[in-house]
Amino acid sequence: MDYILSFFADGLTKASWWQIVVYTLVMTHITIISVTVFLHRSQAHRGLDLHPAVMHFFRFWLWMTTGMVTKEWVAIHRKHHAKCEKDGDPHSPMLFGIWKVLFRGAELYRQESANKETMAKFGHGTPDDWLERNIYSKHSLLGVLIMLAIDIALFGAIGLTVWAVQMAWIPFWAAGVVNGIGHYWGYRNYNSPDTSTNVFPWGIIIGGEELHNNHHAHGTSAKFSAKWYEFDLGWCYISVLKFLGLAKVKKVAPKLKLDDSRTGIDLRTLQGVITHRYEVMARYADVMKRAARQELARLKASSKDTADSGWRKLYSVRRALHRNEDILQPEQREAVDQAIAQNKALSTLVQMRRELGRIWESSSASSEQLLHDLQAWCQRAQQSGIDGLEQFAQRLRRYAA
Repeated sequence: MDYILSFFADGLTKASWWQIVVYTLVMTHITIISVTVFLHRSQAHRGLDLHPAVMHFFRFWLWMTTGMVTKEWVAIHRKHHAKCEKDGDPHSPMLFGIWKVLFRGAELYRQESANKETMAKFGHGTPDDWLERNIYSKHSLLGVLIMLAIDIALFGAIGLTVWAVQMAWIPFWAAGVVNGIGHYWGYRNYNSPDTSTNVFPWGIIIGGEELHNNHHAHGTSAKFSAKWYEFDLGWCYISVLKFLGLAKVKKVAPKLKLDDSRTGIDLRTLQGVITHRYEVMARYADVMKRAARQELARLKASSKDTADSGWRKLYSVRRALHRNEDILQPEQREAVDQAIAQNKALSTLVQMRRELGRIWESSSASSEQLLHDLQAWCQRAQQSGIDGLEQFAQRLRRYAA
């Protein structure tokens, strides 16, 4: 009897509290790496190929620690990219609200995993061998129950808490924080047509997934970091696997190259602008922000009562003004147009942003036509009389593929 009581109190290891904490952190860390390297970068986006032994380790580990089915996770994530911020997005805080995605993201995942159409359309190319069909997918609950038995055997009753943390780790950090906060709060390197943000550096424990805006800008890249100060932990593990011959990187984001010797705009410039279009629009957003601040300051200085002036209208749309218009609701676009109607500079900036976007949105125009459009756009920008726009056009000339 004493042995049984001792077992339930301390388990087989009789580990101290700090050893249990270290064990839990190591286990959840391996799970995070399995999600970001295997499920996300390799399976969902095909940014790298993994050695079969490494692939199977990740599949087995996720079966034990999450119970997630590879095809379901991949299909749901691919649909998120295909429908991002629009009707059909499985977990957008713009559609469901930040709190529901943050705290009930796992529930949204389960609902979408039952959608057979989603599985058929977006789940192709995932493992479909005997193990997947007869164990990992068919008995997804079995793995987490085995993990529960292991935790209790190692640590006794406290093993229940360890197991609960393991089970909640991915639903909270991946389904909640990345899918929720990663589309709601943070900074953006790229003005992609969605609300994705980077939550670096405080999200560093989730293996690079915190660099969510970088990922949405270059979805198939196996490397998520873009700036010198950003640290992608998942890429570190990929680099080690690559060095050992256990991984092959297929795609990484193209590096921005500015050629200071260039004076004219040619096809190389056009290709560089199209390739780095989200970075281009992020720079343009900075121009919009500065112009809006200047106009707000001018309106405030010229009017004693801001409640009845154009200042209030412009202030109310200041955040929507520099966002990608693809994610704005029709009423938001109308509010922006009304707020800037009396300001020639802001109206010009908005109109020219729309025209610039058409250069890479056109699917039928020839390269020669697109080049002509870019040349004409830059000429109008440099003749606009708007300092920020003139400087932007001058920088655009330096882009090179």
